Amino acid sequence: MRLYSLSEGDKRVDNSKQDGSILNLIQSQFQGLSKGQKAVARYILDHYDEATDQTAARIGHIVGVSESTVVRFATELGFEGYPHFQKELREELKGSLTAAQRMRATARLTDSDDILGKILLGDSENLHRAYEQRDLHSFRKATEMLLEAKRVYILGIRSCAPLASFLSFYLNLMLTDVRLIQTFSGSEIFEQILNIEEGDLFIGISFPRYSQRTLRAMAYAHDAGAATLAVTDRAESSLAQEADCALLSHSDMVSFVDSLTVTFSMLTALLVSVASNKQMLLTERLTFLEKVWDEYGVYVKNNDIKPQIPPLTRRDSDLPVGD
Repeated sequence: MRLYSLSEGDKRVDNSKQDGSILNLIQSQFQGLSKGQKAVARYILDHYDEATDQTAARIGHIVGVSESTVVRFATELGFEGYPHFQKELREELKGSLTAAQRMRATARLTDSDDILGKILLGDSENLHRAYEQRDLHSFRKATEMLLEAKRVYILGIRSCAPLASFLSFYLNLMLTDVRLIQTFSGSEIFEQILNIEEGDLFIGISFPRYSQRTLRAMAYAHDAGAATLAVTDRAESSLAQEADCALLSHSDMVSFVDSLTVTFSMLTALLVSVASNKQMLLTERLTFLEKVWDEYGVYVKNNDIKPQIPPLTRRDSDLPVGD
């Protein structure tokens, strides 16, 4: 029997403490390492949040060993090389870094004179990677799940709330019954999905640090017989493991502010996919909405924007009028 209590608040899943993690691997292999490799291991265990952005040469300089020693340390642990080790470490730690550690990672990003360029370039690389690794099977399955659902429940907490709101806004134009779950308190989440049942769809959106509330609500929906769709970063995440289908959106950037660029792009594609199957209904609804918007003045029209002419002052009125 599952327990759905949220009395302990919105706890987070700490992947770094799970068996088989990289940090545990370093500790278990420590005695078999060379003297120089042990120095590298100690540094990474003590400064793992900084090591995610440091080159092999930089770590070697800090601990007083050669760059090749750092590379051999990574291969000794079973990785293809230091870049592979660093990538896996970054992925693992994204789910466990505290807000303060993320802030330190952000500070390292701001060392650049061109913060805007660095963030845009990072997002661009993440978008390219998402394109190369796109999973069309899961994407098509997610589209089918939305089209077949009687009711759709969407949950995104904290920084994931804008994603949930965005998805809900547009799905409401296309589907009959879409419900954005409000997250003011943990107990209210379960009250809002109390009647979820077979034939319904629950969409849970969560990224590191993963929300226990989202995971538990998805578990409840799954046990109630509803279909479940996860929007998250890794197939190994608890949310993806709980779901019938997962849409994965990856970001390499580790900072205090979560980058949602790839996820918004993926959700946009999902909405367009659903819309392509609802063209006639969507056209009718939008035509009707245009009339409503026009009648109630929802949007500003071009002819409503008039130039502001300053009022005539006493001094202006006293001036002689020229020919």
